[in-house]
Amino acid sequence: MTLSSLFDALLLDLDGTVWAGELALPGSVESIVASQLPALYITNNASRGPADVAAKLRAAGLDASPEDVVTSAQAAVSLVSQNLNAGDPILVVGAPSFKDLVREAGFRVVESADEKPVAVLQGHNPETGWAQLSEAALAIANGARYVVSNLDTTLPSERGLLVGNGSMVAAVTSATGVVPTSAGKPEPAMFLQAAQRAGAKRPLAVGDRLDTDIAGAVAAGIPALHVLTGVSGPLALLEAPREFRPTFIADGMAALGHEPQSLRPHAQGGFSARVDGHDIILSRGNPGATSTEALRTVLEVAWLMEEPPALVRPNSDAAEEATAQWW
Repeated sequence: MTLSSLFDALLLDLDGTVWAGELALPGSVESIVASQLPALYITNNASRGPADVAAKLRAAGLDASPEDVVTSAQAAVSLVSQNLNAGDPILVVGAPSFKDLVREAGFRVVESADEKPVAVLQGHNPETGWAQLSEAALAIANGARYVVSNLDTTLPSERGLLVGNGSMVAAVTSATGVVPTSAGKPEPAMFLQAAQRAGAKRPLAVGDRLDTDIAGAVAAGIPALHVLTGVSGPLALLEAPREFRPTFIADGMAALGHEPQSLRPHAQGGFSARVDGHDIILSRGNPGATSTEALRTVLEVAWLMEEPPALVRPNSDAAEEATAQWW
């Protein structure tokens, strides 16, 4: 039995899960194809429209159409549409594809606060700078509703973590004192919409960020696989509140072909873990046991504690070697 055999669709994050920047992560494409499951792609990155995302997925070797992509820009437009009228002016701080979505929804895209927009929509765009953020701040100060695609503070790339939309949003919030409504993950709507599109009864969500990908799946009541290829690493998992905790944990997407129980938090790899005051003692460990096996062993204990452990103290050579790789 493999993990993928338990489910009837994959709801996949992109940045840090399927790819980093312009490069597919090792084994991600092959694992998705081998699962033979329908795949829906749920992304908080609003810099590309569904057609562009689908084209990039096809170039990577995945069979994807625009209908297989659910973006936070789409979610933001859907959210703001609930309270506005056709033809209303909206200031969009974001990519051209985001502006196209707003126009297609029947609104008028404006570039200046002087045009009295009734709403400001903001999503990630590498070209956004001081001038665009200032227009947004002026419009919001004049009473425009503030809705953003997502609040991810960082964006995984092949070079490391880049400035994400949430960091740009923080500048506008700092200038205006207005906290926006966020349409993307961790809100559950994108997951539920994707599952409905796939006609799935037993979907599996896969992501790399606990406070968006995993929290959104948990909120939607969908089992989640957390992959250690992006933002949230072992220390974040140790400190994760209940609503951020995945069902399965793995090094990468190849876990879709692994035995499911091995991916759940529990003692494995010959390791054992126990509570000692506010700490966890990690002992033993088979030769060749991995750092992720040690992590799952510790998480079974840590997630039963009222507070995250102050320290994880290795008590063997294998435990020392495994935990050193968490930092």
